[in-house]
Amino acid sequence: MNDFAKALTVTSSGLKAQATRLRHLAENISNADTPGYRRKLVSFETSFNAGSGVSEVETSRVRLDRTELERVYDPSHPMSDDSGYFDGSNVNLMIELGDAREAQRSYEANLKVFEQTRKMSSSLMDLLRK
Repeated sequence: MNDFAKALTVTSSGLKAQATRLRHLAENISNADTPGYRRKLVSFETSFNAGSGVSEVETSRVRLDRTELERVYDPSHPMSDDSGYFDGSNVNLMIELGDAREAQRSYEANLKVFEQTRKMSSSLMDLLRK
């Protein structure tokens, strides 16, 4: 596997990992007001493919954030207990939006590297054909 192919493999795995992260962040944001919802977390792991000599980025299995759920006081809510409280979610929109922005920027950076590598590879092939 040549260096261009290795670079494309690494950046494409980064694109896939950040896309997965963005999907889970979007789910968290959309469920911020869902009673009992626990935010989803993913982390990144690297794996080494001995055959190609390339390290790739992968996401871990989805984990649920086990921090306490917010207790919301609303006696009129159908899920409230005798004291008027119910369990909200543990999603903090500021954290989710910040994480989404970081994931988006990382995705864009990986995409730029992918595009540049593809252009360099194409230019090199053009030179070799001449």
